[in-house]
Amino acid sequence: MGLLKEERLNKALMNGNQTSQIEAHKSWLGRLGKALGGEPKDRQQLIEILRESQQRHLLDAEALTMIEGVLEVSEMQVRDIMIPRSLMVVVERDATLDQMLPIITESAHSRFPVIGDNKDEVVGILLAKDLLAYFFEGDKKKFNMRDILRPAAFIPESKRLNVLLKEFRSSRNHMAIVVDEYGGIDGLVTIEDVLEQIVGEITDEHDVEGESYIMKHSDTNFTVKALTPVDEFNEYFSANISAEEFDTIGGYVMREFARLPRRGEELHIGRFRFNVLHADSRRIHLLRLTIELSDDLDGGPAISTVQD
Repeated sequence: MGLLKEERLNKALMNGNQTSQIEAHKSWLGRLGKALGGEPKDRQQLIEILRESQQRHLLDAEALTMIEGVLEVSEMQVRDIMIPRSLMVVVERDATLDQMLPIITESAHSRFPVIGDNKDEVVGILLAKDLLAYFFEGDKKKFNMRDILRPAAFIPESKRLNVLLKEFRSSRNHMAIVVDEYGGIDGLVTIEDVLEQIVGEITDEHDVEGESYIMKHSDTNFTVKALTPVDEFNEYFSANISAEEFDTIGGYVMREFARLPRRGEELHIGRFRFNVLHADSRRIHLLRLTIELSDDLDGGPAISTVQD
């Protein structure tokens, strides 16, 4: 009899604990449901509830990052992420196939703005795949840029990214040319640039691979992940950057900028020239490093954005 009572008591306690857990779970889900139903007072409150859901393992970290990215995209404008005019890789309208080939292979891009006399005259978009037929069929002499030129989409730098993403999807364009208020070419933006704000950096076969932090292109040119530990950077490049304040080279570069830099901005520190290849509204992702052998490492930092 005593054993039977003990079993019933244990079962009751277990049921009570389960009920408490279920009630707590329902209570939190109710809060989340109310939040998503439009009751949060502001966006920050919504983000806090979503972060709490991640802590309770109802959302994983990647899902939370993407949701936050979606919310940020609705507040960002094209000017925040565009590739500046100075970094646009273009081909000339009157260029021959042999003249274009080095530009296409070195950049490894799939789409290129086609210009007339200068970068302010964008006449269309070239898809690299459209050139394959001329090479395989041996018809280089028949090549005429106007036969394969595709129309360019022009957008203002003030356009919001969520609106641009909808336009990319409906028009099936993957690239748009950004213009300023006077109609001058300001830069370009791709669908990948927008998606990276949501899902994070999209890597491809040309990015730094695997667990490595540094990719060497030549004795003076490198691609460096912003997460490269300062100690590893110092060892690789025989540098003496202090690791006391920052763990990564991205943190050090951001400190020297004294702000979050935009893509295309450059920072000179002694013999090192850092160019921001990828950055979003939260952090730097990827840097291009050029070593200027004639300088020493003692020079002070100098910040610039390359202009035409």
